[in-house]
Order: sequence, then C-alpha cells, then structure tokens
Amino acid sequence: MILVTGGTGLLGTHLILALHQLQLPVRALYRSQIPDIIKDKAEWVKGDIMDVTALEEAMENITQVYHAAGFVSFNQKHRKDLFRTNVEGTANIVNACLDAGIEKLVHVSSVAAIGRNNNKPITERMQWTAETSNSEYSRTKFLGEMEVWRGIGEGLNAVIVNPTIIFGEHADWTKGSMNIFRNIYNGFPWYSTGGSGFVDANDVVNAMIALMQSDITAERFLVTAENRTYDELFFMIADAFGKKRPYKKVSPLLAAIVWRIEKIRSLFSGKDPMITKETARTSLALVTMDNDKLLRALPAFSYKPLQQSIDRICSALKSRA
Repeated sequence: MILVTGGTGLLGTHLILALHQLQLPVRALYRSQIPDIIKDKAEWVKGDIMDVTALEEAMENITQVYHAAGFVSFNQKHRKDLFRTNVEGTANIVNACLDAGIEKLVHVSSVAAIGRNNNKPITERMQWTAETSNSEYSRTKFLGEMEVWRGIGEGLNAVIVNPTIIFGEHADWTKGSMNIFRNIYNGFPWYSTGGSGFVDANDVVNAMIALMQSDITAERFLVTAENRTYDELFFMIADAFGKKRPYKKVSPLLAAIVWRIEKIRSLFSGKDPMITKETARTSLALVTMDNDKLLRALPAFSYKPLQQSIDRICSALKSRA
C-alpha cells in the first residue's frame, strides 16, 4: 500500500487521482476536509505529520511513501509554522519511514531549495545559500531536504523532486499558485516582466510515479516544463479564459511601494499581505530552469506543452466558475 501526505493539496489531489487510475491502493492523511473529487479514491486517516504516533499507525503495511505535505508562505509571521511543517514534519516522515522499513520515499521539495548563481539557469548541482535564496520558505525547504539526505545516509531509498510553479485544475483556485488564474479571470490588470519555470501538476505526478517505480535513489530532480516570463504566462491565461489581457506593467519602484503598503495594511488588519518583499522581488526576477537531468533519467517521460495545460485548466475552471 502507498501512503500520501498532503493528499488534499493541489499536488496531492492530482497524485491520488493518478494512483487510483493505476489501480494502486492508497492511504492518505488529512487534517480537516477532503475534496469531493478524491473522497472515495483513498483510505483516509485523520492525522498530522507532527503527530509521531499517528504516523507510526499510518505506516502500517505501507511499502511506498509520497511526502507532498508542506507549508508555503512568504510572510515573516509564519516563520515558526514553516519550520515546524517543512523541517520538523519532514524529519518525522523520514524517521517513520526508517522505522517502518518502507521500500522508497519520494519527497516533494521545491525549486526554492536550490541555490542561484549569477543569473545562470538553475540546475540540481547548485547549492542553497542564505545570500542567494533568502526567504524563510526557501530556507525551510532546503533544511527539509537535508532531513531526507540524512535518511538516505541511514539507509533510506529516497528521491527528491524540486518542482517549479505548479498549476492544476483539481485545486482551490483561491489558494497558492492557482490564485493567478482567479485573479486574471476577475480582470487583474497588472503584469511583470520577471520569469520562472512552470509545470502542469499532472506532469509532476507522472514524474514522481516514474521515479518511484524506477531504481533511482539518492538523487534530486528539477521538475519544470517551460521557462516563461510572467507577462507571457498572464497573457496565455487571459486568452484561454477569453478575458482582457493584463495591461499595467509593474515597475521596480511600484513593487517596492506596494509591498510596503501591504505590510502596513496587514499590521492593522491582521490578514496576510497580498504581496511581500520576497514575492515583489520574485515577480521582477528573470529566472530560468534547466530540466535536462530528469529527461535524461526518464527517457520515456515528456512534458506537455504549457499552452496545452493552460487551455485544459482554464476550461475546467470556467466550468466551475
């Protein structure tokens, strides 16, 4: 049997659907609510990766583990939660896997856990440093990876995947990366000329399953389909929705003003800022990714064109809007 953590999130939902389609038995952890689309696709166990006893029980008769649970925030007030989930929670998973003698772990990290180097394309060979990757989120994802490498050193078969920005239709579009789609659907006018790598959730899932079923261990892989600037991406989404393209360019000065205003607003409202210093900086940075390592390791694997993914996702979201 397969255990999935983070099964109710964007990636976890797509993973459970894919495993169910392959007729593989799945057990999944949940904390509160289970999306209707996957309610009958797994054996659900209420629990948390911080609950060591619950993890021990969830690991009974498990042979493979996909650890997709994580916490994403660029708000400084969430520093403790980031460390607790991404570092301590991952350590608990690694320890439980070692104790249970599971065959293999696939750990979902992030491109944020990989370092940067003089505007060169990001590869798996780059090492994280506080100077080049200074968000608390990136630090905790890096430290979470270190827990997996510790487990590998203690005899655990494990592979790490480092996805870039993930999109998928089976998700709440008010949260995370999917909020981009909702904003553009609602007429969001702003765009920036920074850029990043983007990938379909189904491609990430297919790569994870292929890595799990392979003999590959003690490796990490960037999972990213295409490099695009944010204006290109926003225009593609707007066109797929049949909406007006964003038409106001975000300048460095405007971004600096907005994140400061948002910080002040959040202090009074108690709500998370829509834009932080880290996300403002990211929106202006032009970063490219090198996906060659995964394609060489899995010759039968290929990515869907990003335009095809966006068209499918937007069509599904429009039907639910």
